[in-house]
Amino acid sequence: MRPWRAPLACRMPDDNRPRALFLVGFMGAGKTSVGRALAARLKWRFVDLDDRIEAREGRTIREIFDQSGEAAFRKTESAELRTLLKEIDETATVAALGGGAFVQPDNAALLRRVAAPVVFLDAPVETLSERCSPAVGVRPLFRDPQSFRALYEARRPVYMGATIRVDTAGKSVEAVADEIISALGLKPESGELQ
Repeated sequence: MRPWRAPLACRMPDDNRPRALFLVGFMGAGKTSVGRALAARLKWRFVDLDDRIEAREGRTIREIFDQSGEAAFRKTESAELRTLLKEIDETATVAALGGGAFVQPDNAALLRRVAAPVVFLDAPVETLSERCSPAVGVRPLFRDPQSFRALYEARRPVYMGATIRVDTAGKSVEAVADEIISALGLKPESGELQ
């Protein structure tokens, strides 16, 4: 497989590196864990969009859903994504997006405009459910196994529109990070294109 090449629009002006990389996927896919490992390998900044939303709002994602509803959360999520996209001009960033962020058409359009690679971290729904089962009731959209599966099946076709797909089932966080680095043609510890 030929490595992905960053379009000119998403490269750092001073050293030809892509200026951002976005991890998307369903809950339990490993976006935060893989994102931290990937950022450390590339020596880039790591951002978890949900963490930024919680800091901005002064409450947890669950509290935002419970107190303000999903529509209000999605509006805040889009605003925070726009803020993050303005920052990537200055700092190379690995960003983990919440499970529903990429499936919102406006957010997907924003990511297409910056032309940065979007990596879909995937796994079988059974694996994702096992990873998330301790968080039943904590994750706002994980109510029961049936609704979990239905939401996964509804979102997966949208995730498949990402730049690349990486299966995380049965792999260590480090192995997934290495696979992303290889697929995108990046050099570990520098973030430069090979």
